[in-house]
Amino acid sequence: MAIEGIIEAAQAEVPLISEKPRWYVIHTYSGYESKVKANIEKIIENRGMQDLILQVEVPVQESVEVKNGRKKNVQHKVYPSYVLLNMVLNDETWYVVRNTRGVTSFVGPGSKPVPLSEAEIASMGIDLPRERIDLAIGETVRVIDGPFQDYIGAITEINESKKTVVVTLSLFGRETPLKMDFTQVEKTES
Repeated sequence: MAIEGIIEAAQAEVPLISEKPRWYVIHTYSGYESKVKANIEKIIENRGMQDLILQVEVPVQESVEVKNGRKKNVQHKVYPSYVLLNMVLNDETWYVVRNTRGVTSFVGPGSKPVPLSEAEIASMGIDLPRERIDLAIGETVRVIDGPFQDYIGAITEINESKKTVVVTLSLFGRETPLKMDFTQVEKTES
């Protein structure tokens, strides 16, 4: 069992396991990118896998087309037949994604998932959030940037896709909700 045995073992359909979320690419049937995204998001919700599969993206680019003398905003897929996933790779997530209707395979040698490098993500020109923010509604935070620096308030809303929170601060004796970026607040030590 020399080199042939090693090659066969390397080509076996055993997924690699990652401890932390990484970006992976899956190949889909042509035109099924949005359906695959919706199906995976539904599975995430139904199985409670929000902490394992963090984000599903179909990169699109907007352009203006002129048809019959009218301007129309149109979205084109940047990478047709591909969907990007930010996920912790383990046997369960690999199985769920691989067996989603419309998915043909993970991108990688022998359908083994290979995570994208930071350079590859940057070269795509896509701004993809890389980590989840550890904040919760009702939590007390301190403002660390902006005109309300050093004020203490409570989080009343979180919008992860826009990376914003609504923090209620006491200003001039009134409770005032202010929308802020995730980077402008930090948890207070309780």
